[in-house]
Amino acid sequence: MDNKGSVIVGYFISAIAGMFLMYAIDRAQGPNIGPDKAGSEEKASAAEVDESSSPIPISDSDPQWGNKDAPVTIVEISDFQCPFCSRVGPTIKQIKDTYGPDKVRIVWKHNPLPFHKQATPAHEASVAVMALGGSDAFWKFHDLAFANQKDLTPANFEKWAGEAGVDVAKFKAELKKPETAKKVKDDLEGNRKIGATGTPAFRINGVTLAGAQPFDRFKQVIDEQVKKADALIKKGTAKNQVSLQLTKENFKAAPAADKKDAAKAQQEDTTVWKVPVLKDDPVKGPSDALITIVEWSDYQCPFCSRVEPTIKKILETYPKDVRVVWKDNALPFHKDAKPAANLARAAYVKGGDDAFWKAHEALFANQKALTDNFSKIGKEVGLSDAEIKAAIEGKYNDVIEASMELASDLNARGTPHFFVNGRRLSGAQPFEKFDALIKEQMKVAEALVKKGVPRAKVYDELMKTAKGPPEPEKRNVAAPTNANPTKGPKNAKIVIQEFSDFQCPYCSRVNPTIDQVLKEYGDQVQVVWRNMPLPFHKDAPLAAEAAQEVFVQQGADGFWKYHHTLFANQKALKREDLEKYAQAQGVDMARFKKALDEHTHQKHVEADVEVAKKAGVRGTPAFTINGYFLSGAQPYPQFEKMIKHALKAK
Repeated sequence: MDNKGSVIVGYFISAIAGMFLMYAIDRAQGPNIGPDKAGSEEKASAAEVDESSSPIPISDSDPQWGNKDAPVTIVEISDFQCPFCSRVGPTIKQIKDTYGPDKVRIVWKHNPLPFHKQATPAHEASVAVMALGGSDAFWKFHDLAFANQKDLTPANFEKWAGEAGVDVAKFKAELKKPETAKKVKDDLEGNRKIGATGTPAFRINGVTLAGAQPFDRFKQVIDEQVKKADALIKKGTAKNQVSLQLTKENFKAAPAADKKDAAKAQQEDTTVWKVPVLKDDPVKGPSDALITIVEWSDYQCPFCSRVEPTIKKILETYPKDVRVVWKDNALPFHKDAKPAANLARAAYVKGGDDAFWKAHEALFANQKALTDNFSKIGKEVGLSDAEIKAAIEGKYNDVIEASMELASDLNARGTPHFFVNGRRLSGAQPFEKFDALIKEQMKVAEALVKKGVPRAKVYDELMKTAKGPPEPEKRNVAAPTNANPTKGPKNAKIVIQEFSDFQCPYCSRVNPTIDQVLKEYGDQVQVVWRNMPLPFHKDAPLAAEAAQEVFVQQGADGFWKYHHTLFANQKALKREDLEKYAQAQGVDMARFKKALDEHTHQKHVEADVEVAKKAGVRGTPAFTINGYFLSGAQPYPQFEKMIKHALKAK
């Protein structure tokens, strides 16, 4: 059977079974965020649409999530080794959670960049997985590749293919076929034709969105396209023709020559953001500068290193009018970034701005061998062996993490990331890009000075009317009942409602984080369990019923013990396994078996699912923290940030 045939067979099996597919993670903030909600393969329409005529041709060989007749098609052009592609994963997950497979379809296109040596083999491996297992298997492989981005090796490709449900021997054979490599090359050529050379890049019904943009940027384009789609449907356009028609119209409206400019326009943010400059932020430039450039950067990021000459040129060009303020954003996949930031902070504490910038320059100069040079750099700026050791072991982590948290609040997720008098400028942009924005903002600053604002107070004046970080998303979730297992006091200040699935691997991964939350916040937090078995996890519904019966018999303590057992044995959740675990825990087995036979707790489980549905929760794990929504297996700092926000609001 050829590649296309295997995909079609997989499609019809999926359509008959009515199963949903898992979908991709967003891990920008961490490797544990992943696919956990339904992503059904395309539903067959009355008449299939030939999308080969689209400006972005789509075929059955392209991995897809969502329904073919969804009004919005997002073509994701990505690279498995690109950290920015990994970072946009949570945003893609949020899109899926928000719109669902009936409104949005995601189509994957391969774009391994030439300087990412492991990318092309990873993409070819994913093509082989797609050919053998369809979109379902592809997305599983996709998630594993992004979660293990530093370990893109042939051995791991075979391992992940097996975990995705593909026969490894067949995978090896498929990988050797010339059409496997050809698929990647064809995608690269197609991407080039539409001007998508960087990653990640997106075409939303043909509308360009470039880079790891925040959810709001996607939402703006998607909502506009949904509105246009609704208008076409009302005029009689077939639902399964809408996305193709809009894509053609959008491409026609934006000629190829204008596409690069359109992409740039999409990235421009004209908002003036409230970016605080703290007393202990390292600064270079005059205190009465009319222009304040706040830079979030990472000592191990090559793009941050590349922009250094540009920053130097800016300060030389505007010696009296520009100051640069440094803030740390040590990205989690750069293992030396946080120790380096700590060392620079130690230099600042001991020797002020001069010592900091000296350490700063030395760290970037030794970017490829930071660990080997920490001691040397520390001594050059006057630090003792003890001070160096304390720094690289994390003495100033609290300061650095606070800076990183502020970056997250302002959606300054990539590095380097700049705010010029509050105006966002993302990436290692050329001098000309900075210069144009500086000149524009200089006029605003000079106008304030003419009105009587002292030069040294211009930035403060601008910040008075600047826009603060957006409020975290909230979801209206019904209050739990006595039938919901809890952990923590009933009068806790913080109530975390957890929507979870005993068969979901990402639910399992987040459990240590929840344990850490309970340890750190003690009696301030109560965790409420909500069942949300996903349709494609066959063993999850009965496991949820079994856990509920244990709760009825043994109370919360018994439930949480059984809960831990189920997650520890996630690959063995058949009826006989559930009984074995219950018996080992001392449950009344006659009552237990009767409850499972008669599905005594099915209505309770379904009620939890309905609560999730009404709140717009579609994936697992998902959490509401006093109503504030957190989706996916987020790392502890994200929970801590939301808890602090909830406590402050309370």
